[in-house]
Amino acid sequence: MTTDRLGELSAAKVAIWLDDLSRVRLSSGGLDQLRREKHVVGVTTNPTIFAKALSDADTYDWQLRDLAVRGVDVEEAVRMLTTYDVRWACDVMRPGYDASGGVDGRVSIEVDPRLAHESQRTVAEAKALWWLVDRPNLFIKIPATEAGLPAITATLAEGISVNVTLIFGLDRYSQVMEAFLAGLEQAKANGHDLSKIGSVASFFVSRVDTEVDKRLEKIGSDQAKALRGKAAVANARLAYERYSEVFASDRWRALADAGAHPQRPLWASTSTKNPDYRDVIYVEELIAPGTVNTMPEAVIHAYAEHGETRPDTVTDAYDDARQVFEHLASAGVDMADVIDTLEREGVEKFEASWHELLDGVRKSLAAAAQGTGHPGGAAAQAGGAA
Repeated sequence: MTTDRLGELSAAKVAIWLDDLSRVRLSSGGLDQLRREKHVVGVTTNPTIFAKALSDADTYDWQLRDLAVRGVDVEEAVRMLTTYDVRWACDVMRPGYDASGGVDGRVSIEVDPRLAHESQRTVAEAKALWWLVDRPNLFIKIPATEAGLPAITATLAEGISVNVTLIFGLDRYSQVMEAFLAGLEQAKANGHDLSKIGSVASFFVSRVDTEVDKRLEKIGSDQAKALRGKAAVANARLAYERYSEVFASDRWRALADAGAHPQRPLWASTSTKNPDYRDVIYVEELIAPGTVNTMPEAVIHAYAEHGETRPDTVTDAYDDARQVFEHLASAGVDMADVIDTLEREGVEKFEASWHELLDGVRKSLAAAAQGTGHPGGAAAQAGGAA
């Protein structure tokens, strides 16, 4: 008799989301299969995922040909290609949205990461994506940069659901929850139905260990080496402690009474980067009610095969987590600098992926234009080679 380990994880009130999307996955029925057989109730995307999807498949060719004939520019083409996939994914995941009363069944699309430090343009782009996809189970991903915080509030105030991404530190996470509460209060004042607005706060996990472990190796003491692989889980556990405090407050209860759903913590970047660590460590060690764990498909299958579901591996470990932070400071790790570095590099990596995506689509449009005899073909080809 086989054990349904992913079913056990869901029963522990952890929502299982897939951290991937491609048109091949959609057209083959693979996403729907994960929804039906692996308890997957949501999907996250990012520029890196889309850059890989569009470089690997010819399933976009027909749309690229049409876009080339229309003569659209590359940025508009990227919007059309990515929103098409996300709209399709929203339809695939819609049963989970309906069954959960709008909590799960969500699919995320990210605003152009080059806007990470521009509040007003982020809000404008969020509204455009919301309109283009036109599905109630959409999340607009906005990075938790300083400029992103007011954009989060303003977007929620418009009645638009938000996935706040690239959260690495505890203080920034507290600011994100404040932005969420303010956004819902404004949405209520604007006459929006709060029960229709969703949000998650994507707290990145494995990248914290990668950066901290690098610094511990450089320090090189026995004390430092003994702390490898401990920072990420401790950081996320203390984030959940802050979540529990905020969403037990009178301020939150007033919004909940008006129909609002809490902004759930979402554990992102949960694939293990160090092969010495257990491949499902960032799932097993972060089981807590009301959380989301977004995993690459390989991690989903690994957990289905050998994951161990224990009831709540977070809330009894707050003191241990604080002790890890104390030991890190004693060993010479500056966690504030770690968090600043990770946020900066996170934005830079997504910007690089976005440029890769733009370059790939530019070249594909040029090739499609040549194939259709579109008069812009030669110019587009030159632009693609530039």
